[in-house]
Amino acid sequence: MIRKLLTPYVLLALVAVTSLAGLTIRPDEQAQRGAADYVVVAAAPGLRWEDLDPQRTPALWQEAKAGSVGWLTVRSAHEVTCPADGFLTLGAGNYAAWDSREVSGRCPAAEPQLTRPDGIGANVVDQRTVVRNNQDRMPYGTTPGALAESVRCTVAVGPGAAIAAARPFGRVDKYVPKLPQDPSTLLSDCVLSVVDLGTINGSGAERQAAVAAADAILARVLSSRPERSLMLIAGISDTDPSSRLHVAIAEGPGWEGGWLTSAGTGRDGYLQLVDLAPTVLSALGRPAPEKLFSGYAATVAEGRPADPAEAMQGEHDADRRAIAQRGVTEIFFAVLAIVQLLLFAATIPVLIRARRHAGPAGPPLPPRRLVAIVEAALIAAGLAIPAALVADLVPWWSSEHPAWAFGSATAALMVLGTLVIRLSPRYPRTLWPMGVVSAVAVVVVALDLLTGARLQLNGVAGYSAVYGIRYAGVGSVGLGVFVAGLMLLAGCVAQRVTRQWRPLIMVIFGGLGVVMVGSPYLGADPTGAIAVTAGVCVAAAISTGGWLTFPRFAWAALAGLVVTIGFAVFDLSRPELEQGTLGRFLTSLAGGTAGPAMQRAAAASGQALVDSPLTLLALFGALMLAFCQFSPWGGLNRVYGLHPAVRAGIAGTTVATLIAGLFGGTALGVSGTAAALAVPVAVLTALRVLLHAADRSSSPGETDGPGGPLLRKTDDDPVQAGERAG
Repeated sequence: MIRKLLTPYVLLALVAVTSLAGLTIRPDEQAQRGAADYVVVAAAPGLRWEDLDPQRTPALWQEAKAGSVGWLTVRSAHEVTCPADGFLTLGAGNYAAWDSREVSGRCPAAEPQLTRPDGIGANVVDQRTVVRNNQDRMPYGTTPGALAESVRCTVAVGPGAAIAAARPFGRVDKYVPKLPQDPSTLLSDCVLSVVDLGTINGSGAERQAAVAAADAILARVLSSRPERSLMLIAGISDTDPSSRLHVAIAEGPGWEGGWLTSAGTGRDGYLQLVDLAPTVLSALGRPAPEKLFSGYAATVAEGRPADPAEAMQGEHDADRRAIAQRGVTEIFFAVLAIVQLLLFAATIPVLIRARRHAGPAGPPLPPRRLVAIVEAALIAAGLAIPAALVADLVPWWSSEHPAWAFGSATAALMVLGTLVIRLSPRYPRTLWPMGVVSAVAVVVVALDLLTGARLQLNGVAGYSAVYGIRYAGVGSVGLGVFVAGLMLLAGCVAQRVTRQWRPLIMVIFGGLGVVMVGSPYLGADPTGAIAVTAGVCVAAAISTGGWLTFPRFAWAALAGLVVTIGFAVFDLSRPELEQGTLGRFLTSLAGGTAGPAMQRAAAASGQALVDSPLTLLALFGALMLAFCQFSPWGGLNRVYGLHPAVRAGIAGTTVATLIAGLFGGTALGVSGTAAALAVPVAVLTALRVLLHAADRSSSPGETDGPGGPLLRKTDDDPVQAGERAG
């Protein structure tokens, strides 16, 4: 009696302690950044790493060799970041937009209307209107000119630079339309200088000429820069609607030969446009304006190859991979949704024939060969996304036909995985395919997270750095597959132990999953970890069978609340630059600036709900599960009765993925990827249970309709018979 009373408390403590343990583990790292007396920002809208060459662009190439480098994401408040948007975001330190125009072709040049009443500085005529539009119509709380307001004075060279260097009321302290022959005095007049190197547009000879002109201007800047100065070279915008990754170089004392990174990306070699303004102030030793900047100061990480070509071009060209990923991802998930819909439609007649019918008029059982084909197809469908993750080990993006290269690699891995599962001696066991497919998904995602999530970055089954949303950790696709695999694997394992130990099995698996997802050095998704906690608590509560009663729900809710509070406490206790998304959100909430983040998440969820093929996967999966559970031929209720821990795993998956999608801004994205794995193996299990239901039902000599097998009477325990697949 006492043991029964203490069990909920023990499980609660185990969930909380195990889940929070991952937050206390941290690598021994120290952020490195240089200090400077002056900062010169050389901005070239459209500049990409493929534009750099040791012969054609010697100044840029030398800076890349001597300094720290990275890929720059140029996300702004505008859907397409044109040069004016890029310069404005640079000067605001937050997502900004110059105007609300639609861009269908080449971006317009950054040519603000300027007046020069004193011949020293300039006034940006439209600045007050731009500030008002960004503060009243945009959800980011942006103040254009916040960077200029944080330093004593600024120098702007060129019209685009005037946008970046203007104060909120439009004043540019010192302005020249073109760089003078000897800019030494000009560049040392103020601690911050912004130089417009010109826009890099077009292709071929036109583009090479623009890059050469920018390189020539940069060479003159380098020859005249002040001592102890930091050079920031950035391709601050796109030039047409196709979003790309751009050049980021920091060269100066303390910035030699490394990768650029920031707390905003958490990934070596990646930087955001909004990180440049905090980097300027950090290098100058000045504080960032409170509540205005959304980026984080750049730091330097070691391990970069000395040759820029080896680091940023060729096989390591992240921009080229991101372009290929964008097109192939849409094709892959659209094809996967269509294939799974057709597979489910083809499986329904087999399920109907597999169910034992009363009397001699029922249809014959499906042929064994047909059943084997359907089972193989369902296994392959469940392995699709894990295979897509592993396929990113192959450099498919460098192929002339990346979609075919990726599709071939993924299909080969699906076939190989299906054969391994099918040829296993334990294959006849009812839950074996479900358990192995789930284990494969968990292992693939876990190994990827332990090795730096390299398969997910710019991967088809991952996330793209171009969008500027996630750069490290687990993405929505990886989270959905990991959660579904973890819950179903836990259910399969728990089903093999006695009833009283099943909740403990679910909790152990769930605790490990929460650590993997929530640790800032692994999954880096506290919101996802809280969702996993909720799903695990529900799964543990019903893993012994029965309904989710109020006491069970109360314990599950209490455990989830404890873990959520624990995550918040640990995240808020870390330095601001090391906080995860939960800590930053709570900090913003306390400061009254969380509204924009919530608004952006709601907008992202709405767009994902309409545009993403993952929504179709979620809907198709839900309809198929509903058929299997509520129709007379589905068999899922029989599965739940024989294997209550499997029902708990499916319920936990549903709860966790819906919560993760709701609060993560992906709508049904997480649920869709979870359904792509869980529904095929659940249907396969239901089919197996239906086919073996006849082994327990009737008298010798009775048939199941024309062509049905002779049924034999058995004295086996029904549960044991259900766990044995013939």
